[in-house]
Amino acid sequence: MAMALPAPPPARVFAELDAVPASVPALLGRAGPPVPPGREVHVSGSAELSARPDRARVSLRLISRKEAAGEARSSVSRRLDYIAHTARLRGVPEEDMTVTEDFSRVENTYQMEAEVSIIFSDFGKMQTVCNLLIEKLGTAVTISPPHFYHTPEAIDTLRRQVCVAAVGNTRRKAQEVCRLFGQSLGKPLLIKEEGTKEWGGHIDNYLPRSADSLTLQERIQSATAYASSRVFTVFEIRGKEHRRNKLL
Repeated sequence: MAMALPAPPPARVFAELDAVPASVPALLGRAGPPVPPGREVHVSGSAELSARPDRARVSLRLISRKEAAGEARSSVSRRLDYIAHTARLRGVPEEDMTVTEDFSRVENTYQMEAEVSIIFSDFGKMQTVCNLLIEKLGTAVTISPPHFYHTPEAIDTLRRQVCVAAVGNTRRKAQEVCRLFGQSLGKPLLIKEEGTKEWGGHIDNYLPRSADSLTLQERIQSATAYASSRVFTVFEIRGKEHRRNKLL
């Protein structure tokens, strides 16, 4: 099940430093001999991370049809009060609950219909609230399956984390290369994110299934966001790696 995500930012250069002349380190008071120009290691690396949805929206539908208009309104109003009370007791903020109402005349009766939309950041709390409402209200309320999604802040965090992870992978790769030749790794001269990719989750199931038949965990899995980052880095090579001589 594909999930639409906000468009990723364009490739960007995080750091690019010009080569430092051999005389500059002495003027800056940097310890150690100057680094010969041109001693660099160029490394590419990538990383892939995922983020589970951080929000879920649940819709509850109430309908009452009575011969008297006041009775139809009162029936729905009592249930709305109970739903709001139950949600508040479980710590759901007032701003995360939205109520829409529709009153109409159907043949010789009056129909009152209401829909409550509740946003949860705690999925365990969501299950508790829904179970309590089903137990108390029964068939008087219809609860839709939860819709899981990411806030923009969650997607931005995923993008930053996967880029940092890719940079860390290139640094470790560069360190291993330098260590192989007895050299020590210096500071980064260039860090450039060359490409990013983002996609939605999927269900590891070969049998086609309708969305309504998915379990809670399958819904979370299908709403999980994935991101990858490809990074190119240039590090200076400091010189020979100094190791302590061990006495045998």
